[in-house]
Amino acid sequence: MTQSVREQLIQAVAQILAPVAELQGAQVLRSPTNGVTREQSPAILIFPEADAASPRINDRVERQLVLRVVAIAREKDGIAPDSIADRLLVAAHAAMFANANLGGLCLGLKELDCEWDVEDADAFATAIPARYQLTYRTFVHDISITG
Repeated sequence: MTQSVREQLIQAVAQILAPVAELQGAQVLRSPTNGVTREQSPAILIFPEADAASPRINDRVERQLVLRVVAIAREKDGIAPDSIADRLLVAAHAAMFANANLGGLCLGLKELDCEWDVEDADAFATAIPARYQLTYRTFVHDISITG
């Protein structure tokens, strides 16, 4: 079965972020359903949030996929989790914008916002979620083909 362009984009982002995470001693996790354990952090988490379609242009539809990319870290070797998570997010951001059209799959990448979240359950954990919008086109009759 053919994959949607949306799924291709999510997988492309994960592939771009995997070597970045590895260099930082982290891993990439897509939409984890359970909390990230100490053993799994630091990590970059990818959560698809929304995919909106704009009015049709001929036989093509312009779409905006919103992904939440979260850098999560815990204190390690006396280094504050905020610092570890920030470095991880900086590297992820740079890697994504180094290939902003994701190999031709999308028309562009735009940063939407970022926030900070100290986990109440673990005083030594920090999560920094950043949201990105990927604009792409598909055919109106087939969401698996870029338009």
